[in-house]
Amino acid sequence: MSGGDLDRRLSALAEAAELGEGRLDDDAVAAARTVVQRAGRRLGLGVEATVVALAGPTGDGKSSLFNSLSGAHLAEAGVRRPTTAAASAAVWGADGTSDALLDWLGVPVRHGGRGDGPAGLVLLDLPDFDSVAADHRLEADRVIGLADLLVWVVDPQKYADATLHERYLRPLARHGGAMAVVLNQADRLDDAAGEAARADLARLVCDDGLDAVPVLAVSATTGAGLERLRELLAGRVAAREAAVARLSADVATAAARLDAGCAPRARGVARADRQRLDGALAEAAGVGEVTRAVGAAHRRRGALATGWPYARWVRRLRPDPLRRLRLEDRGGEEDRRTSLPPPSAAARAHASSAIRRLAEGAAGALPEPWPVLVRSAATAREAELAERLDRAVAGADLRVRRPLWWRPAGLLQLVLAAAAAVGALWLLALAALGWLRLDDVVPTPEVRGIALPTLLLGGGALAGLLLAGLAAVAHRLGARRRARVAERALRRRVDAVAGELVVAPVESELAARERLCAAVAQAQAQPRGGRGRR
Repeated sequence: MSGGDLDRRLSALAEAAELGEGRLDDDAVAAARTVVQRAGRRLGLGVEATVVALAGPTGDGKSSLFNSLSGAHLAEAGVRRPTTAAASAAVWGADGTSDALLDWLGVPVRHGGRGDGPAGLVLLDLPDFDSVAADHRLEADRVIGLADLLVWVVDPQKYADATLHERYLRPLARHGGAMAVVLNQADRLDDAAGEAARADLARLVCDDGLDAVPVLAVSATTGAGLERLRELLAGRVAAREAAVARLSADVATAAARLDAGCAPRARGVARADRQRLDGALAEAAGVGEVTRAVGAAHRRRGALATGWPYARWVRRLRPDPLRRLRLEDRGGEEDRRTSLPPPSAAARAHASSAIRRLAEGAAGALPEPWPVLVRSAATAREAELAERLDRAVAGADLRVRRPLWWRPAGLLQLVLAAAAAVGALWLLALAALGWLRLDDVVPTPEVRGIALPTLLLGGGALAGLLLAGLAAVAHRLGARRRARVAERALRRRVDAVAGELVVAPVESELAARERLCAAVAQAQAQPRGGRGRR
């Protein structure tokens, strides 16, 4: 893998860790951040030097092997355990880069390697990972987490030890390109038994998921097999790919821990669930009550504008339904509040159920933690719904306008009412004259045999009532139309609130999951090949 590929994968892992914050396991997120930081520091030190760590259990001869590879007696080897307390280093081609690298590794004991070791090799002798001294085990584990190439050293008696396989090899199954296994002290066995032990060790390593890891049999005492081990180390150092391979495996391992629930795709917000939510919130917002008020207000205002003038006072006894709810004809004022009653317990329960059903449907068959995260996103702002719905209703443009025909119809009603009044007054005057026996003094005009005052009174009243009746029919039809228009406007406003407070957070959470899973997939994507052969 090239450095550019690793940089892209590190960026993807950093993005996945950021998106996983608060969503995924804290330890997995912290591990990913640690890998990103550690990789940045290691790459910043360059790849000219390769750190090779000899790791293994007590009594495996690591120190003896370290001395043999170094060409000098640099580490104390003996039967008393524990022997190695801190990591020590042998460096070939020492320079400032190696010193900076060893400072970062925290290895204080440093020696110059002898012999024809490859320039750039930094060989470390680690404490026993199963030491009885806890600080020795911690030191071994710390350096194992940082070394570019891990050479696991075992002996014929303990190569099947569970600690090695269960605690180290299996968890590092992705690190096959940055590992080798050495069966030391092969001189204790004859050739056939030695090869059988090496083959059995290779089988166990393969069972650990490390089928591409080279397994060598050597003897630090006799030197058997050391030349092949030196060639392996020289090849890895010359390629200058060990650090990148190790970091690549670290990235893949950390990304795998973040790969929670990325297998199935989310269903997303279903149309039926969205419609159910919109209906439940419309009920909670009092859309039905407002639309009925719009219709009633239209009929009341129409009757006041075009009804029989002498009967309008009856309508005035009832308050305007819209003004009673503190709703005006104009919209767009977001800060207004209505006097609608708060949602009933049943309406609140219906809305809450619709929210949770939408979240469950959107998450679909996603595994944990995503159903919980999606539900939390859907309900995070549930407490704001009542106020936001009320403001949405208050700011809606209900489009309650006065039709143009109301004014001429109202003027005509005034004319007819005036005619009826003139006729009534005229008849009263005639009645007064008749009582005074002066009715013959003032002639009464007639139209086709009907006295004009009677015609004015009766005709004006009948025409006015007829016009009022026709107008009432038109008002009922108009009220229905106005109510439908108002309902659409209110539902659009309610839908916007549902989208902002419920649907958008759900879709945002699902989109975050998609981005996280895409970043994890990119962080895990590593080319095959390039590993050593056994």
